[in-house]
Amino acid sequence: MATKIRMKRMGSKKRPFYRIVVADSRAPRDGRFIETVGTYNPLVEEDAVHLEEETIMEWLNKGAQPSDTVKNMLSDAGIMQKYHEAKYSK
Repeated sequence: MATKIRMKRMGSKKRPFYRIVVADSRAPRDGRFIETVGTYNPLVEEDAVHLEEETIMEWLNKGAQPSDTVKNMLSDAGIMQKYHEAKYSK
């Protein structure tokens, strides 16, 4: 099963709020997911991003692929750097 780390849109019309979830790549954007690993609120001035680093690292080690947007968020938080160092420092 190919898994993706991507965003699931929540909130009402014109008031988006996103959950960062691990989902099967064949599932719809707002459909079934395996686990919630973070949140993103674009309406706050500083764009509030909360990530569960340990859980995300576990899923990356299992082979989950982040979407482009989530990959940028993980890079800004320094998680992709830690993952790269852990993977290639052997």
